[in-house]
Amino acid sequence: MELTRRDAMAALAALGGAGGVAVAVSRRPGGGSSDDGSDEPLPGDERVQETLVAVAEVVYPEALSGVGTFVESFLGSRLEAGPHATGLREAVATLNERGERWHGGRVADLSPDVREQLLRETGADTAEEDPDGTDAERVRYYVVNELLLALYASPTGGELVGIENPQGHPGGTGSYQQGPL
Repeated sequence: MELTRRDAMAALAALGGAGGVAVAVSRRPGGGSSDDGSDEPLPGDERVQETLVAVAEVVYPEALSGVGTFVESFLGSRLEAGPHATGLREAVATLNERGERWHGGRVADLSPDVREQLLRETGADTAEEDPDGTDAERVRYYVVNELLLALYASPTGGELVGIENPQGHPGGTGSYQQGPL
């Protein structure tokens, strides 16, 4: 199954995002500075996108193609200024810092097996999601859950798990009058 930009727009629309117009990927050179009191700059759009694409390649089912385009399209409006974008950037910075310290490279530079291991070592695979919690809870909330939300709010991702008509995706009267397949 192939994920497309249209899937990304449908997922954004389902979330109440500014769907069609916001899908254009912004190209800011940097993300600003960290809110944790350090002078470390937050990762820019390109670094966030490459990290989330790399994580999606581990988190998403292997049956999907077009993951890079889908994730980049979905993130277009999610990286606009605001508390969610800042939290996302901070979680990506944390994950990349751990990847460099523990495995010698940023997430996108690691093999898929090592990426999966990094997520487990970080605790993101079992942590409860909490945007204000521990590093593991924040990585779970802003990285893993962000990707899963995008996937399952899209028509293709919904079809993959048997949700033929995800919320916000119009399916016509036949979609709700027909029984499960």
